[in-house]
Amino acid sequence: SNSPAVFIDSSGRAFATDAHTLPSARSQGEPLTGRFNLAAGETFRQVLMAVDEQKYLLASDSGYGFIGKFADMVSRNKNGKALINKPDDKKLHNPMKVADVTADWVIAVSNEGRLLVFPAADLPVMSKGKGNKILNLGTGGAETLIGLSLMKEGDLLIVNSGKRHVKMKFKDLEHYQGERGRR
Repeated sequence: SNSPAVFIDSSGRAFATDAHTLPSARSQGEPLTGRFNLAAGETFRQVLMAVDEQKYLLASDSGYGFIGKFADMVSRNKNGKALINKPDDKKLHNPMKVADVTADWVIAVSNEGRLLVFPAADLPVMSKGKGNKILNLGTGGAETLIGLSLMKEGDLLIVNSGKRHVKMKFKDLEHYQGERGRR
């Protein structure tokens, strides 16, 4: 492919390289640290390839996030580009492909069992930053955002807790719909 591959590290920085310059599948490969200057203690967490206009939901455990375009993640700088600002003790969620900002709904779940459903259009489209509050996690820092998903009307959400699971249709989630940033 002639598209760039974007690698996101655990600190929220994005690094890019042309995918066709990576070693073929028949070789042993090469370490990415030879191409990029990764900060001490950080690890690569995600790799993405998409068209420039593809949008992704980017968020951290701190309860903040935003929608970003793939083109804004590409940086030719060897030190990468600051993409997501987050507290050091929080982790990044996997970027989620947004099919249609006007039709998708964001599902956010906290470790205390709180569930919030709101339109993806309520989140800002940004090139980098902290983003807006997705779910109000209260004070004290004990509550974190553990689950994040996107769905459309007509999709099915399966919530797992230990050995139990609940299948919820979109109409079952009406009770959990609210404004972005609520609890």
